[in-house]
Parts: sequence; C-alpha cells; structure tokens
Amino acid sequence: MAEAIAEAKRCLNCKVPQCKKGCPVGNDIPDWIHQLSMGNLGNAMSIINAKSNLPAVCGRVCAHERQCEGNCVLGKKGAHINIGRLEQFVADFDTQMHLTRQPIVQKDRGRVAVIGSGPAGLTVAGELARGGFDVEIFEMEPQAGGVLTFGIPEYRLPKTIVKSEIEKIRQLGVRITTGVTIGPDMNIDALFEQGFDAIFMGTGAGKPKKLPIEGVQYDGVRQAIYFLRRVGLYNEGLINRNEVPIVEGDVVYVVGCGNTAMDASRTALRFGASKVTIVYHRSIENMTALRAEYDDAVAEGVEFMWNTSLTTIKPDEEGTYDITLVRDGEQQIVKGHKVILAVGSGPASRIVSTTHGIEVDPKGYVLTREYPFGMTTRKGVFAGGDVSGNQATVVHAMSNAREVAAGIAAYVDALNLMKSIGD
Repeated sequence: MAEAIAEAKRCLNCKVPQCKKGCPVGNDIPDWIHQLSMGNLGNAMSIINAKSNLPAVCGRVCAHERQCEGNCVLGKKGAHINIGRLEQFVADFDTQMHLTRQPIVQKDRGRVAVIGSGPAGLTVAGELARGGFDVEIFEMEPQAGGVLTFGIPEYRLPKTIVKSEIEKIRQLGVRITTGVTIGPDMNIDALFEQGFDAIFMGTGAGKPKKLPIEGVQYDGVRQAIYFLRRVGLYNEGLINRNEVPIVEGDVVYVVGCGNTAMDASRTALRFGASKVTIVYHRSIENMTALRAEYDDAVAEGVEFMWNTSLTTIKPDEEGTYDITLVRDGEQQIVKGHKVILAVGSGPASRIVSTTHGIEVDPKGYVLTREYPFGMTTRKGVFAGGDVSGNQATVVHAMSNAREVAAGIAAYVDALNLMKSIGD
C-alpha cells in the first residue's frame, strides 16, 4: 500500500493528460491515481470502473509501453508512472477487500444475447447490464473468458484474476451459459425466437492463417493458438497432460514474432522443451511483439533467428523433422521435434455460414456500420472486436465493444419506441 501510494504521488496531474490520450478506453488515469495517492481506493476503483470492465486484466496485459505509460510526460526523463502496476494494485485490492459493489439495476430495457465471453463479449455484457438490459452470454468453451482463459498464459494473467473479473460481471445480473456453440448447436434465428431484441457477436479470430510451407500437415506442426488453448484446458483440469503437444526434451521452432509467438515460446519452455527458437523473416526492429515481452523471452532462454524464413518440414527416420531455414538465399537444415506457427488468425465462419444476411469482407471479417454502431448487415445483429477486423489488444477490443454496446442500446431503445407507437 505504501509503495503504491508513493508511486501515485509522483503523478503530476497534467492539465492535458497524455496518458489518458494514450489509453484506448480513455481511462481517467490522473483522476484515479490522485484518489489512490490520498488512500481513497474505493473512489479510485469507481473512476476506473466507469471506463473499464476488466481493470485487473488490463493492469496486467495491456501494452502500457505503447499506450498510457508510453505517453506519460515523465517518461521523457526515463521515469514514467507505473500506471499498469497501479491499476493492477487497485483492482486486486478491491477484489480482496470487496470495496465496491455495483448495484444491480432493473432489467427492463430489453434482452440481449452475447456470443463469446472474451474481452469484447464481457465488455458489452457489463456495459449493457449496467444500463438496464437483461443479458445472457453464450460461450462454446466449458469455462468463460475466451482468450483470457484459454489464450493468454498463466504467468502473464493468472486465471484466478480472470475468474474474479468474470464474477463481477455476473454480479451485475449477467447470465453465462457455457458449452454452447452458436452456429452448430443453435443459430442466430433460434436466439431471436427466444425473444432476444439484439445479438452481439464477439467470437474473436480463432481461425489460424496459413503459410505456404511444405509439410505443415504433419502432426508435429501446430498453430500457436491451438497449443496455448490446450495448455489452458490442461491448467483448468479439463484435459490430460499427454494432450498438450509439447513433451519433455522437445526441440521447438516457432514461426512469427508477435506477442503470441512470445507466449507460445515461453510456454513451451515451461512445459519441458529443451530448446525453443523463434524464426522471423524480418529484423528485430520490425517485430510486432512488445520489447518487454521480447526481453522476458530472452531472459527465459528463447533463442531468435532474424531475417530467416522456414520453408519446408520433412519427417526423418528418427521421429524428428528436417526443417529447412533460409537466410540471405542460403539454406540450412536443422533438426526439430515440433514447429509452432504464430502468424496471426482470422474469424471462424460457423455463425455466418448458418445465418442468412450477415455479410463479410474478402478476408472473412464481419461487415458493420457506423449507425447504429456495430450493426451487421443483418438487422439486430451486432459484431465487435476481432471478428469485425478490430484486431489488436485486449483493451482495443474493449474500446470497440463499448462503442458497440452504445449502438445496441440505441437500437433496442428505438425498437421499443416503435413498438410503443404501434401499440
């Protein structure tokens, strides 16, 4: 507590706070830091809650160095305010001490179904529930959280934190139904038949992109999001250890150099890989991963091959693979047990393919409109986050989802007004 308050007192309370401009959700950072500096943690939490539905998550996984902290004026002197750590502290303290309890408002404004319980889905659900909507989330996994539960490793985001944040959403009156895949199990039409006024698609981008690499069909080649999901399922006790595709002593090559590649690499080491090498076709200056994530990966023993492409994967007689790497036109063949592809992903089509009227762009992203914000080409169906092409970070998905929630509220209010006029 003393350390947090001392750090908060360093804040200059700038008249034009650049940290707030750098925050995708427009968090009133100087205001809540000022409250924290005086020991008013309840007030600080209330200010944070006005803009963020997942503060304990954002405090841990946001790209602070590129957002709030990267814009802090004190950063010019090499001593920016540790905003992420402070947000994490306030949110954790609030959870542990049960400081704030948001009131459950009467749910008489309309019914909304939310598909997916990742950052976008939870944000829409929280925003609408606070606004008087009856909200139900439908999640295909056995547990809620989406990428927060099954995509981001435990060392970056403890799942106890995710569960506590989800519980706060539940306490707003939101119902969460797990183990239901919208599309195969129940389509959009069936949801409307249940009486929902609007539907939000927050299904993310879980379909891996393909690379023109010979040999990607072999069992030793896995997508990073598949690997991380298996690890998440194992950590939650939902599958056995032998169902995680990394075994003790594996030599692993990871293709790609974003944060997901860093997550997969470090997780592979933690699951017993003897050596993990990231292969990236560009230089370190061009990597999309945060520098802090790279530094942590190096500290844990991850090796890097820059300006190098992986072109072929062929099984050998020893049960490993001959992996061809190319740099500056020169080929090198190395031995490896596993190859993990971390080159991005796109949206799955299970909802679009089972529903009439939802149009997508050439890459499969759901098309949405500006007014009401986030509505697809199907009346009453909205989309946000990764599925609509707003791929970035957790907080960017949240920012987009807050706008979509406002669009849903405006649409349902207009719908109710038209019904009342008709009556």
